[in-house]
Amino acid sequence: MVRGPAVRTGMSCVGAARCEMSNTNEQAALRTLVNAFLDDMHRPALPYKMKFKVSGCANDCMNSVQRADFAVIGTWRDDIKINQDLWKKMVADKGTQYVVDNITSRCPTSAMTLNDDSSLTIDNKNCVKCMHCLNATSPLTHNYIAKGDIEPILATGDDKGVSIIMGGKRTLKIGDLFGTVVVPFMKLETEDDYEEIEELAGEVIDFFAENALEHERTGEMIERIGIVNFLDGIGLKVDPNMVNSTRTISYVRMDQWDEEAVKWFENKAEASA
Repeated sequence: MVRGPAVRTGMSCVGAARCEMSNTNEQAALRTLVNAFLDDMHRPALPYKMKFKVSGCANDCMNSVQRADFAVIGTWRDDIKINQDLWKKMVADKGTQYVVDNITSRCPTSAMTLNDDSSLTIDNKNCVKCMHCLNATSPLTHNYIAKGDIEPILATGDDKGVSIIMGGKRTLKIGDLFGTVVVPFMKLETEDDYEEIEELAGEVIDFFAENALEHERTGEMIERIGIVNFLDGIGLKVDPNMVNSTRTISYVRMDQWDEEAVKWFENKAEASA
């Protein structure tokens, strides 16, 4: 295991090898990052440690958001797939009260509706991919596999990719920090995709090496210099889907909203062109 002010030994969940919740090839992503920065592992030359972690979904079995400077989290951006027949079978088996109390009412954005005919409607625009409904309806959760039902009731979408989250850390100079979403979604399928994530990681390491103070983690550096300066330094443009915490209140600052919206649409048009 690598120690000291270096790129530390990376970690990933078992992911696609055994888990039905996986949204990416976790081992390929980790191997890409580890291979690219072996020199930074064996020749410590950074202000402090830098950790890569890869989790295949927002369950984040690797604790990447809380513990990694550079976290790769598998996700999807199309609709959750619903097997309505199996959903209705579960409602009949468990009862409406159980389903409301333990599944639909616990959606953090109230995006789930149990209809009068026991079918399910999901407002996918408001889904934050928290994984609760998929976990709560897993055949393993209700032991349906023993009864012969192995198909998932709810499943992740087909348009899979990853989110890049940076700055997670445990207690040090300014206390615990969760990571901030800096790349809301990127595909991770082709060689070009893997080269893109490798290049981004290289930009982050170079910027961290040049700008962080001694014994300062990436998250602390971002807090000190500001997220806008950090994004500018690693060559990323501001996106409204970048967040550093989940929704807790309904109030949103709207100053300079129009100007930033114009920039965002211009960036999207450039990317499409």
